[in-house]
Amino acid sequence: MTGTEETPLTGGNAAVGVVRVGDTVRKPWLPTTPRVHALLSALRDAGLDVPEPRGRDERGRQVLEHVPGPVALGGPPLTAAGLRRVGALVRRLHDAAAALDPEADLDPWPVLLPPPDDDDGARLPCHHDLAPWNLVVGRRWVFIDWDGAGPSTRSWDLAYAAQTFALDDPDLAPGVSAERLAALVDGYDPGPTLRAALTTALVRRPAAMRDHLAAAAVSGWEPWARMHREGHGEHWARVSAYVEENAAVWRRVLLRSA
Repeated sequence: MTGTEETPLTGGNAAVGVVRVGDTVRKPWLPTTPRVHALLSALRDAGLDVPEPRGRDERGRQVLEHVPGPVALGGPPLTAAGLRRVGALVRRLHDAAAALDPEADLDPWPVLLPPPDDDDGARLPCHHDLAPWNLVVGRRWVFIDWDGAGPSTRSWDLAYAAQTFALDDPDLAPGVSAERLAALVDGYDPGPTLRAALTTALVRRPAAMRDHLAAAAVSGWEPWARMHREGHGEHWARVSAYVEENAAVWRRVLLRSA
């Protein structure tokens, strides 16, 4: 690949116009991009390995470091050790983000699926899409695609990561999924309060995505309506039902180390 050749990157579900140019990724510039780039820079300054923001190109697109390697989605299932590594990585991201700007600086900063109003956890800048399709697992393990970042809580963000990495296959026996969940959460090493909050957030988070896609299918809000048509709506409905039906199993796992 030359320094100017553009190669489309097609891994994302919601992103369009994303290309690789040399060792960079070019993406549409969004209203929230300045805040996202500032967050990435601050996390890097704190010692976290996240994609380096490199400003804006001559076409007005955002420029980011291209992180080499495959994403976890489509590869072999992560082992228990791999899931613990993911949990530890999420913990480091949250701890570093919590040490940044005070909560007052997070408003206004729109996000797609904010935590519920009754989630009384402290707000901090979070990724909002910590999932296998956004985790590069090459020489470095790095979460990419931070465009949806914004205010959230540890429980809401961690619940999504736990679901996408451990509970995303409704055909798995609940006991198998529970052990995967335990590995990831143990890697994060939450205290009793956060473990208790996760018992609720873990059920509500996939339901929120299910409801969002269903509403988009009715309203025509793209790209979510297209994603609903392409099977994401059915997938999230099945996952949400699976997570809710086995809530008691997850609760036992989450609270056994509290």
